[in-house]
Amino acid sequence: MKSLISKISPGYLVTAVALILLAVLPVANMPRAWILYVLLFLIYLAMANMWNLIAGYAGLISLAAPAFLGIAGYTLALSTWFGIPWWAGLIGGAILAGIFAYLMSFAVFRLSGVYFSIGTLVVPEVLRQVFYLWRPVNLPLTGGGAGYTIKGVSGLSMGQIYWMALLVAILSAVVIRIVLRSNLGLGLAAVRDNQRAAASSGVNTFRIKLYPFIISAILTGLAGGLFFVYQQYIEPGSTFNVKWTMIILLSTVIGGLRTEGGPIIGSIVVVFLYFLLARYGNYSLLLQGVILIVIMLLSPQGLVGIAQRYSFFNRFMAWMGKPLIAAK
Repeated sequence: MKSLISKISPGYLVTAVALILLAVLPVANMPRAWILYVLLFLIYLAMANMWNLIAGYAGLISLAAPAFLGIAGYTLALSTWFGIPWWAGLIGGAILAGIFAYLMSFAVFRLSGVYFSIGTLVVPEVLRQVFYLWRPVNLPLTGGGAGYTIKGVSGLSMGQIYWMALLVAILSAVVIRIVLRSNLGLGLAAVRDNQRAAASSGVNTFRIKLYPFIISAILTGLAGGLFFVYQQYIEPGSTFNVKWTMIILLSTVIGGLRTEGGPIIGSIVVVFLYFLLARYGNYSLLLQGVILIVIMLLSPQGLVGIAQRYSFFNRFMAWMGKPLIAAK
């Protein structure tokens, strides 16, 4: 038994202990506010992992995340309006987000660089206007600007939502590991470094970019849907909002883009900043932007990059086996 344990990387043991602690948090008689903080951390982490996949590993700086979580959220809400169980609406919303990403790819993948980013940034704003203005008299599909309450989720406890968010966060990390260790991961690296060279070598660049784009949309929609399950309410103004883009960018870039542990560190920081800067209202986005710029100037690789400058951190990660933070 001892020999078996000695063969396991310390990093995996630390990860297992951390997951156990996270799993028992809702039943550990902790303050409700603490559980809320960790719930938001898990939701942000899942979204940041997916953005890290497409931006860090695939090189696609997509700003369409609010569109995916909004489609998933409204699918969830509309499903409950028709009497469909909330869990079916949650899964269906994630699938519809993936389908929307597939359809969207035919337009935005024709663009590259900053034009691709601008193209994806426009999509959530268009959806916000559509969902804000579209309110049929006899079938209030979107609720207009007022939005509406999501039915059938009021009986869920925060602990139940928390455990679902934990599973989604774990799933997002597992998906990244699987992708990066597959032929798709090799293709992503080739396309990211030099798309023309990859295409001339026979790599189907459209398909290589499409797969992570759809995967990211599905899991972003799933995580966003859980946020709306907790909130029990949805409306277009705060759903298709640039604040979600800022949250995801900050969670990834502050921790470290293209690192496995960066989104974990960044999401912790963002949850702390969210409540710290809430008192400043509309100025909080401006302050978050300033923080993002400062981090990028100090270290483009985020806090992980800063930590890697110190030998004790590198020795610690070597002892851990680098299961959490490993630049690709």
